[in-house]
Parts: sequence; C-alpha cells; structure tokens
Amino acid sequence: MLKTGYRLLGIHTFVGVTSRIWGFILYILRKHLRTIIQYQTVRYDTLPLLPVSRNRLNAVKRKILVLDLDETLIHSHPDRLVRPKGRPKLRPGTPPDFILKVVINRHPVRFLVHKRPHVDFFLEVVSQWYELVVFTASMEIYGSAVSDKLDRDILKRRYYRQHCTLDLGSYFKDLSVVHNDLSSIVILDNSPGAYRIHPDNAIPIKSWFSDPSDTALLNLLPMLDALRFTSDVRSVLSRKLHQDRLWGFVHRD
Repeated sequence: MLKTGYRLLGIHTFVGVTSRIWGFILYILRKHLRTIIQYQTVRYDTLPLLPVSRNRLNAVKRKILVLDLDETLIHSHPDRLVRPKGRPKLRPGTPPDFILKVVINRHPVRFLVHKRPHVDFFLEVVSQWYELVVFTASMEIYGSAVSDKLDRDILKRRYYRQHCTLDLGSYFKDLSVVHNDLSSIVILDNSPGAYRIHPDNAIPIKSWFSDPSDTALLNLLPMLDALRFTSDVRSVLSRKLHQDRLWGFVHRD
C-alpha cells in the first residue's frame, strides 16, 4: 500500500514537471513563430535614387519624424491587469516581446510590452530617411525604458509627459518644442487630440492593441518615402487631411 502511494506521488510529480516544461516550450515556440511570420511578409524595397531625385533631396531640409509610443508603436499593460470591457485582447498565452520593471510613485510595476507588427523593420527603414524623435505623454521612467528596448541608437531624442501641454484634462504635443521650423516635422500618433494644434503636420494611424495581422506601419512607408522630398510637409498633409474629412462627410451621407 505504501509503495503504491509512493508510485502515485512519483507519477503526479512527473506529470506536473512535464506539464511545466511543455508549457515553457510552447511559450518559446509562440514567441519565435511570431517573429518568423513577421519577417516572411512583404517588404518595402528601397531602390537607389535617380540623380534627379538625389538632387531634389539634397535641396530640401532633412525632415523630422515624431513618433508616439503607446498604441502607435507598441501596446503595454501592467502585469495581471484586468482589461476594460470592449478593449481587444491578445490571445491567451501570447508572450510579450519584452518586460519592463519600473518604479512609479515608489511602487514597483511590471509592464508586459507587445510590439506592433513590423515595428522593427519600420524603424530600420524610416531612420534612413528621417531624424527620429520619440514624443510620448507617458512618464519619462516608462517612455525611456520602452525607447531603449525598441532601439536606443536611433531613438536618441525623446520628449515625455513633462514636455506636453495639459489642457482641459488631456495632454497635447506642441511640436515647436521639437523644432521651430514646422515645415520639416511630421508626427505619427494614434490620438488626434495629441496633435490638435498641428493637424497639418500629422499622419493619423489607428490604435493597435492586439491584431497580429496589422500592416499599418508598412502601409505608411510609401507616403513617408515621398514626403521627405517636399519642401514643406504641410503642403501635402493638409490636403490629405481635407480629403479625409471630405471623404468622411460623403461616406456619412
């Protein structure tokens, strides 16, 4: 009887250990599978410039691309957070791309951070065209850590909540803090309120929470490629803004 009990205990222990090992293997496989799928998708071919295009590019100022973080390049949430109803959820067991441990108001917080699909490739390409600047309404201790994880070499210039302007309970981003020549600044942000005083400098992007098939960053590459040749980005983006508003009005009717 005693031997049978030991055998059952041994079997139970073996099953428990095996289950944990298998769970860890699945975690690693899911993480690497996401990376493999991302890098098998269509790429944006950057072809050598023709002499006339090269001359045009040399005649205009190098542009600045201002990038938001949360729901634009990444999505994060504190560990064990109960998400509000209606907010898209990641698939159960989806591993984060990285984990941040920061101290906020003297309390340690662990953030699970998921990178938007194709963000690494996007940053690699646009960093060849623009000076990249991070501008987030998040606290510096968090925004700095996220930027370091994304790419500390190309995301060197950074602005945080203390650089935003608080108005009627929400923050907006004054781009003159980044550079006084607004003709050469483009902001990519999922929140229209963030760029409400500079709509003609903005490229909207839908908020990202969990969709693994999202291609919004890839879809923006042709526009960003062309925009760097303009003398004033507002001459193009203001027309797009007007077109989007007109299309929205027609679509509602």
